[in-house]
Amino acid sequence: MPEARAASAALPQPALEIASGYAFGGPALDLGALLWDGVCLPDAQVRIPLPMLNRHGLVAGATGTGKTKTLQLVAEQLSAQGVPVFLADIKGDVSGISAPGARNEKVQARAAEVHQEWAATGFPAEFYALGGIGHGVPVRATVTSFGPVLLAKVLQLNQTQEQSLGLIFHYADQKGLELVDLKDLRAVVAFLTSDEGKAELKNIGGLSTATAGVILRSLTAFEAQGMADFFGEPEFDTAELLRTASDGRGMVSVLELAAVQDRPQLFSTFLMWLLADLFHDLPEVGDADKPKLVFFFDEAHLLFHGASKAFLDSITQTVRLIRSKGVGVFFVTQTPKDVPADVLAQLGNRVQHALRAFTPDDQKALKATVKTFPDSAYDLEELLTGLGTGEAVVTVLSEKGAPTPVAATRLRAPESLMGPVEAGTLDAAVKASPLYGRYAQAVDRESAYEKLSSPSSPSSRGAKGPDEMADEMADEVKAPARKPKDDPSVVEQVVGSGVFKSLARSLGTQIGREITRSLFGTARRRR
Repeated sequence: MPEARAASAALPQPALEIASGYAFGGPALDLGALLWDGVCLPDAQVRIPLPMLNRHGLVAGATGTGKTKTLQLVAEQLSAQGVPVFLADIKGDVSGISAPGARNEKVQARAAEVHQEWAATGFPAEFYALGGIGHGVPVRATVTSFGPVLLAKVLQLNQTQEQSLGLIFHYADQKGLELVDLKDLRAVVAFLTSDEGKAELKNIGGLSTATAGVILRSLTAFEAQGMADFFGEPEFDTAELLRTASDGRGMVSVLELAAVQDRPQLFSTFLMWLLADLFHDLPEVGDADKPKLVFFFDEAHLLFHGASKAFLDSITQTVRLIRSKGVGVFFVTQTPKDVPADVLAQLGNRVQHALRAFTPDDQKALKATVKTFPDSAYDLEELLTGLGTGEAVVTVLSEKGAPTPVAATRLRAPESLMGPVEAGTLDAAVKASPLYGRYAQAVDRESAYEKLSSPSSPSSRGAKGPDEMADEMADEVKAPARKPKDDPSVVEQVVGSGVFKSLARSLGTQIGREITRSLFGTARRRR
């Protein structure tokens, strides 16, 4: 300790003041060493207190500045301290966290510069893939649990169409018509615009033929792009993300998105579903010694692009409230201006990599970024354009919740493999997972489509079934009237117009029940 104090005392006065802001007494993650006047000062370590990781954060910077390696560095240390981590792998190069890193001259030099005791280490990891497209345990959601708000965002519906979609979900929830996959939703929309079904929503606004046609066309285009695989069963239980390994280290959940990176709106909205589902299920814990989960939301700007005010309000409220449930959320994007101000205000920890200023727009973004930082001893405009790869400007929350001084930092090197593991190794790890048998095989059980396709159901009393009706509605062609049938079946009592006139009766049946939905309209029926 005397040597450490002597070394600290030798620091320049401004650097000493910055370093003192990172001298935490409790458990913390080591980010790197302070940079001052172009010199790395390894005796001045920049850290982030472990309990403050649930106060959310932002990792930003231009392409190629080292954001992914920063995520890897933070994820490793969280796992080592028993905290589960979720990582969205956009480029397909985060899978290396499961394997020990490779020692080379570059890694050794960085470790020496920042006084890091580097040791090649792999961390426990589970690999997931949306709908099973790619290398990983399939992650699926039912349409019912995904909800109308998020689905409207994926389908790029306007506000009126989103409200109509919400009405469709409300109806299906009440009547026990489970929307497991997209064909279920198509069947319900087709029924509600048929002669038998259109009267059922009349008293609460109704569903116009034109709006139904837009929704069905959007669903048809969505399915044509191969999106149907993401909706179905078995539905992924987000509690899987909260597990720890047998040695006590936190499990790193890696969601591979490289195979669907050309569908950015889909994966960004699916990430929001994961967060919303966690929020829906987790109990309040208040301020804990360490987070239950830290969730890294990559390519965050895609979530906010084109979002309605109501959608942004829901994101803001989720981010604000999920902290008290022990979940930290880090948004990863290029500049802070990609994140709405109300969301940005909730983010207590910042790691800002280099920005480029080659164009007038770049310069405007640079000035806007500088304004989001507290006052500092640095010329941030000059500093942010001069940072090298693996260097960043950091400010976090102290153990008392106050912002630390802005610190230019040379970051540590990750100890796991900085790159993807081989495809064969990855596939073997996926098939060896205890979750593979639970989620790998898709299941298509009886749900809304089957109920409405039943010979005794109202939608089947004409010549056309739900698929044909939906196809016609997608072209805004009205389905023909259906012939009456004398003896109503049990299914008719559930979905027939007579039962629909009595909400109390339908809610009291075994099949009909209202689903409680959260901020995003998400819902889960636990199995």
